Amino acid sequence: MSLHYLPPVKPSAIALGTVFNHVASLAVLGPAFGDTYHRAQAANSKEEFVKSKEAASAAAAWGTSLAGSALQSYGVGALINATGTLSYKGAAYLGSLIFFASSAPSVGSLNSVNVRMALLMRFIKFIAQIVTEKRPLDTIAVGALARVFETVGLSLFLTWWGTHTNPFE
Repeated sequence: MSLHYLPPVKPSAIALGTVFNHVASLAVLGPAFGDTYHRAQAANSKEEFVKSKEAASAAAAWGTSLAGSALQSYGVGALINATGTLSYKGAAYLGSLIFFASSAPSVGSLNSVNVRMALLMRFIKFIAQIVTEKRPLDTIAVGALARVFETVGLSLFLTWWGTHTNPFE
């Protein structure tokens, strides 16, 4: 496979988008890291904690979150370049499409009927998390807000920063 098929994206846009996206995802992972931090303080020694399962799972969650943030930043930057999005309105629309596509992947193409179906499916998932899984409302709201930041916010941020490697091409 040749790398010529992958659209170029400015490396600084990928790096800053990764930080932006990772901070948004840490809002969701924060409670898990907080519990791990408290267990580390309660451990008898640093060596004991480093060898524990909690440390390994926290490091794996942090690493996969960072890698996922980098891939998502590249993907959004490549979409911005491929679609020729230059305005914030276009970036918000593109981010919204990414949000709906990622929250209801079985919907198919996103026309007006499917967007309504995606919203309905998102609402049903929201209700199911409250009623069936008995998750706290604030946890669900933070997760949904983080997903909006990871999609719409990231596309707006990358449009502001710029994603083209050479703007004169």
